[in-house]
Amino acid sequence: MRRPPSRRDLLAGGVACVGLAGCSSGGAPAALSPPPVDPERVLVGELMADKERTIGLYSTLISSGAVKLTPFRGRHEAHLAELRRRFPDVRPSASAPEPGTTASPGTTASPGASPARPQKVSLTRLRDVERRAAALRPRQLAAASPALSQLIASIGACETLHVLALPRSL
Repeated sequence: MRRPPSRRDLLAGGVACVGLAGCSSGGAPAALSPPPVDPERVLVGELMADKERTIGLYSTLISSGAVKLTPFRGRHEAHLAELRRRFPDVRPSASAPEPGTTASPGTTASPGASPARPQKVSLTRLRDVERRAAALRPRQLAAASPALSQLIASIGACETLHVLALPRSL
């Protein structure tokens, strides 16, 4: 009949397990360290969240009768669909700021925007969101691969055209 393991046996086994896990005097085992964050994946998550919010703004005005904005929303939906197609495992960033802004260093959220009191959706606000987003795209190219850079540049060109093509009134 086997005797139960003693405290000494358990401690010796634990030390052996820790040694096998690759612990060093520097801290946690390398196998348990989280993988490094890919800046391009973070950027894509921010772009997706930005597109979702912009689509939401357009949808708000379209649902109140501004159907001539439908093609504008459709182009943002196409951008989002392409981002999802190229990066199916990336999800929109939950902490992404107001459309047309980013959480990247050197940028700030929209002036006057209050998280407690959302701004009213208007053509002026849409134009401002499109303008800020288009201005941000060249800075985002630095963190992107060549293929993603082409997509970001195309998105920025479309946003620039939206600034010019949005109607002045509904």
